Amino acid sequence: MLNRIVIAAAAVMMTAPLAMSGPIDSACVRSDRARGNAPLCSCIQRVADKTLSRSDQRRAASFFRDPHSAQEVRMSKSNADNAFWARYKRFAGTAEAYCR
Repeated sequence: MLNRIVIAAAAVMMTAPLAMSGPIDSACVRSDRARGNAPLCSCIQRVADKTLSRSDQRRAASFFRDPHSAQEVRMSKSNADNAFWARYKRFAGTAEAYCR
């Protein structure tokens, strides 16, 4: 009986990170650039969880599908877009350093 509990706990521990993927991780895994590199995408998601709000993560994830939209946000004159872009740049720099 104890063996079954230990095996069940191990299975939960091994699959928990997969169940907690976020919008960045999902978009990254599906992207051509990442080529399904799950460990890299997972690392980037962990950084996103620490540096971006959930709504910022969803917005940043959209850049994987439409890279041109990132350029539009970067060039925008909107204060909200500029504030988002500053947060996104901090996230990207941190992810690059942490996930190499």
